[in-house]
Amino acid sequence: MVAIDVHQIKDQVAEKAEMLHRLDAELRKVIVGQEEMISRLLVGLLSNGHILLEGVPGLAKTTAIKSLADSLSTDFQRIQFTPDLLPADLIGTMIYQPQQGSFTTRKGPIFANFVLADEINRAPSKVQSALLEAMQERQVTIGEKTYPLEGLFLVMATQNPIEQEGTYPLPEAQVDRFMLKVRISYPQADEELKILDMALDGTARPIQPVLSAADIFGMQEVVGLIYIDDQIKQYVLNIVQATRDPSRFEMQELAPLIEYGGSPRATICLAQGARAMAFLRGRGYVTPQDVKDVALDVLRHRVILTYEAEAEQRSPEDVISTILTKVPVP
Repeated sequence: MVAIDVHQIKDQVAEKAEMLHRLDAELRKVIVGQEEMISRLLVGLLSNGHILLEGVPGLAKTTAIKSLADSLSTDFQRIQFTPDLLPADLIGTMIYQPQQGSFTTRKGPIFANFVLADEINRAPSKVQSALLEAMQERQVTIGEKTYPLEGLFLVMATQNPIEQEGTYPLPEAQVDRFMLKVRISYPQADEELKILDMALDGTARPIQPVLSAADIFGMQEVVGLIYIDDQIKQYVLNIVQATRDPSRFEMQELAPLIEYGGSPRATICLAQGARAMAFLRGRGYVTPQDVKDVALDVLRHRVILTYEAEAEQRSPEDVISTILTKVPVP
């Protein structure tokens, strides 16, 4: 029975694959290389999960997010986060109308399908708190009234890891709401030459919207049907539990390095991300490799290291890579 279901799901995945091909072709008009960044943006889109992109300036983080939004027939808002940004600038405010003698609500840019929070770590804590409610509850409170956000609502944020002046560390509770934290690296030499040619020749073509919100909902529905075997579920669970108690999995050397491991939200995000990865690869079922390929992006911002780990110059990526190497693969 399961095999028949998997074949049916694969057929549905194949039907939706053409949409992704059109979307990828539009993104390639502007973005050169950065395969991992594009695939993770698509994973977030398919899983309805928020994404945090981290990288030095000039690596096309903002361009990639804006290009993705431009290729979709949806409402998009870019918010430049600054130290003087107020919660009202994000969610909206109550405005007094003297003619009527009453207040009316002016909604802010958060009421969109896609919200680009550019340089998110430059805004103060009050703004982060307002964004936190929107990300988690998918609603916004203005005055005494609560307003639901759109059914399709994704926050895609960027931050610069090297410049600390004028920035605020993101609260752990908010960082945990991002399904993925993706580290963007420099392009390869041949890719950078193509980028240079496009910039000098002006050959970048304008992006056209190729998918609607209904198309996205349809793909998300199929992703939710992709089969995950019980052994794969246990594998996902073991990886996350190893970040909390590595000694259980014979990794005693990691125990002094980990202050906090992944939460149950990490387990859910890892399974959802693996499903989306299987969809991108045209399969109706999840493999251990799908889990491994999204594990770093799901866990790197959820594994908090100790001072001892920092003294030894160990990173969350080091710890997670070790876990992925040693947790038995089904």
